Amino acid sequence: MKVLATLFAALLAFNAQAASELKIGFISTLSGPAGGIGNEIRDGFNLAVKLAGGKLGNLPTEVVFADDTLNPETGKQLAERLIKRDRANLMTGIVFSNVMLAVWPTIEESKVFYVAPNATPTTITGKGCSPYFFSASWPNEAHHEAAGAFAQSKGFKNAYLIAPNYPAGKDALTGFKRTYKGQIVAEQYVKLNQLDYSAELAQIRAAKADALYAFLPGGMGINFIKQFVAAGLSNEVQLVVPGFVSDQDVVRAVGDPMLGLFDTSQWAYDLDNDANRKFVAEFEKEYKRIPSLFAEQGYTAALIIDQAVKDAKGKVEDEKAFHAALMKAPERAKTPRGSFKEAANGTPIQDYYVRALVKDRDGRIVNKKISTILTNHQDFWLKDCPMK
Repeated sequence: MKVLATLFAALLAFNAQAASELKIGFISTLSGPAGGIGNEIRDGFNLAVKLAGGKLGNLPTEVVFADDTLNPETGKQLAERLIKRDRANLMTGIVFSNVMLAVWPTIEESKVFYVAPNATPTTITGKGCSPYFFSASWPNEAHHEAAGAFAQSKGFKNAYLIAPNYPAGKDALTGFKRTYKGQIVAEQYVKLNQLDYSAELAQIRAAKADALYAFLPGGMGINFIKQFVAAGLSNEVQLVVPGFVSDQDVVRAVGDPMLGLFDTSQWAYDLDNDANRKFVAEFEKEYKRIPSLFAEQGYTAALIIDQAVKDAKGKVEDEKAFHAALMKAPERAKTPRGSFKEAANGTPIQDYYVRALVKDRDGRIVNKKISTILTNHQDFWLKDCPMK
């Protein structure tokens, strides 16, 4: 791939007219064991649209939702329909990296901008980087790099690693190993959407590791943590997880066994800024529950779209102008994370926090910020992206 200037020389060379309305194609996993993640992202995104009066970038906004059912081929078909038939001029929503990788060629070939509220695969941010991809969440390995740094800081001499056997699972353990320098006693991959972990828990007990790092999103994490605690392993090995494995969707399902667990995230419920306080209050008012980091990612994705469309004066089809607006939007939009920068490969440069599961003054279990583990952290694979 050539450098960014060459890429844009090949883009449409005309002065695009401002759009009269915005149509956003939102493909996500909205059903099945992992459907809770997509629903959290959707609810955060919808909240931002509602608070903007139904207009992102001052344009009347229609969001067309589609359920990929965690099936890559379904996701690909939905992308083709939303772009070619429904004429979506922006895309967002995808949860899982295997779906993202199946959908991405259709989006990129159509020259439609995609704003990621979650999946940010290394194959799209490294050598395969593209001016049409923009992440409002975090690079696939970043949470895990933060978790590895935390495990290293705690002095754990060895660790057992477990993740699902799909692209993000492999990215996860790669990220953890990049910052954790202790011994890896086992690196285990399980089936995506697996719900019974009795065999794996027996192996974990036998390994007698100091720490267990588990990346098991959605319903996988809910079942794993329940079974982990029921097996008595919480008294034998320190469980460390990325934030989304112990976030509010999991807390609601598991309850008190979550207390005392540590995780890592780019966002925390109690971040001290006005935009975050507004987000948390409005989300609780609208949905009668505490927001998860997935909800924050959906909300932030919508805020960034809103800011970019405003700054591009509605000219979403003017690829060069809209790309420039997207690159600056995280610094200008008032997101719950605060202001952050975007790297040349379309990934956030941001802080990551250690959080602890505690009860708030109302007796609710929340993820409380404990410390900052990585500061202005950027994607490891930026070095391979030819867009400089």
